[in-house]
Amino acid sequence: MGSPTISYPPEVTVFNKRNALVGFLTVAALKRRSRAKQLRRKGPKIALFSLLGIAALVGIVAVALRRRGEDDLGSEEPESEILGEYVTASSEPIPAT
Repeated sequence: MGSPTISYPPEVTVFNKRNALVGFLTVAALKRRSRAKQLRRKGPKIALFSLLGIAALVGIVAVALRRRGEDDLGSEEPESEILGEYVTASSEPIPAT
């Protein structure tokens, strides 16, 4: 009633077992190496996307501040003035053309 043991068939030689072990260890080392490379590649990507995010935020803030500045400039002008050829607040007659 014990668990069945898993082993090589009796006709497998020691050399084949050794070769199987070497192959397994080689595949395991290659997998570990590829995972390490993937982790190294993630660092620059994270830094690049972080910088792009910060640059986008700076751009949004700059546009918002510029628009706020334009709104403030428009409210400083006197309200009796119309931008164009004639000023309505003046007492001079309008020239006939």
